[in-house]
Amino acid sequence: MIYLDAAATTPVRQDVLDVIIPLLTSDYGNPSSTHAMGHTAARALDYARCTAANVLGVRTGDMVFTSGGTESNNLAIKGLALGTPRGKHVVRSAIEHPAVIEACAYLVRHHGFTLDVAPVDAAGVLDIDAFTALLRTDTTLVSVMAVNNEVGTIQPVAEAAAAAHGVGALVHCDGVQAAGWLEMAGIASRVDALSISGHKIGGLKGAGLLMVRGKLPLEPLIHGGGQERERRSGTENVAGAVSTATALLAAASANNSGAADGFGKHLIDAVLDGLNTQGRTRAKLTGDGQKRVPGIVSFVFPETGGETVLLELERRGVLCSSGSACAAGSTDASAVLLAMGYGEEEAHTAVRLSFTRNVKESEIATAARAVVAAVKAIAGD
Repeated sequence: MIYLDAAATTPVRQDVLDVIIPLLTSDYGNPSSTHAMGHTAARALDYARCTAANVLGVRTGDMVFTSGGTESNNLAIKGLALGTPRGKHVVRSAIEHPAVIEACAYLVRHHGFTLDVAPVDAAGVLDIDAFTALLRTDTTLVSVMAVNNEVGTIQPVAEAAAAAHGVGALVHCDGVQAAGWLEMAGIASRVDALSISGHKIGGLKGAGLLMVRGKLPLEPLIHGGGQERERRSGTENVAGAVSTATALLAAASANNSGAADGFGKHLIDAVLDGLNTQGRTRAKLTGDGQKRVPGIVSFVFPETGGETVLLELERRGVLCSSGSACAAGSTDASAVLLAMGYGEEEAHTAVRLSFTRNVKESEIATAARAVVAAVKAIAGD
């Protein structure tokens, strides 16, 4: 089987396993305990905090370890909005992750905030002029993701952050899908809060981090013993924190190497060339052709059904998805594609192929051939 669903989750890296196994088996103390085993766990947590902070180019006091991207997004949006006594207005892009969408909706429902949603263009890129026009002098917070999880488009975070800061608003960025492909310190330098998930970059599921400026008031989601500088109570998941930090460091090193940078284009060209022949358009690339990370490639296949293509691809040895794996059990058309202007019927034909920098070029070539063959088989060729 060729696994091309890395945007949903990735395998745990071997170097991550090597570091965390002792924390699960022998050095398993509570980092708040005052005995020797507790001190060992506390040192491991300090290593994770320092490592992640160094990769992001921020202070250790800006790190909050969480259970993953969803919690990080919720803590950033709810925590900053409720902790900052400034207006009750939030702005997000139209293609944010469900965790961002629902966190903003919560502020509207229960705390009297107003919400504006900034549109994207047909390629899934934030309309920066429309976004800027929504900003107000009482805007509390904006949230713009770095890379869309369904179509792979890179968003203009720097421009959006500059505009938001210009009116005094705080800026949150969902960096979950960016960490495996982009230089994250540059993004972190532009924003007030940045969410990262461990299992998207070779760490453990159930672990992640939020970079949030330590000077900013942040209302915690979880109250208790005051861990994480009173920003996220509960006994720290030391192995999870170390796995996230170690994976983040490895991702930063791999990003500098440029490995697999051209593989997405190879996949796109092979599928479009193989299917769009004799005047027929059987495949359309979703997202921007240039402003995209290589590791997320999404198509719609107008003459098919997305689930049918997925089943045919699995039969041919390729595992992928129809889009986000984060809306459990949903059969609705992709909200991202609808926001980009696709009709509901066509949006239902979406297929996303995503991979890490460890993918082999031969696997990409094999997958491309399988996509072409699968769509042609379904179309009756």
